[in-house]
Amino acid sequence: MISTLQTILPIIIYFLLIILIVVGIILGIRAIQTLNKVDRVVDDVNDKVQSLNGFFHLIDFTTDKIVSITDRVVEGVSGLIGHIFKKREKNKNKEEL
Repeated sequence: MISTLQTILPIIIYFLLIILIVVGIILGIRAIQTLNKVDRVVDDVNDKVQSLNGFFHLIDFTTDKIVSITDRVVEGVSGLIGHIFKKREKNKNKEEL
């Protein structure tokens, strides 16, 4: 009985190891194929994003110019309002004297 187990168990273990190695190789090949597909998708998305880079640069440039113009307008209006109030304060100070 023991001698039979000593001869059969190594054969079973070797057979199971062979099956495990074959399954591992198959899973490895499938993982490589999947990674290649993902790499192609990432490259495609990257190309599309790069093509939109010019558009985003144009939008950024336009918003910067609009902000610059509105800042100048706000500064001008606030300076004008401040100038008007300073004149009123000067007139009040002259009247008090």
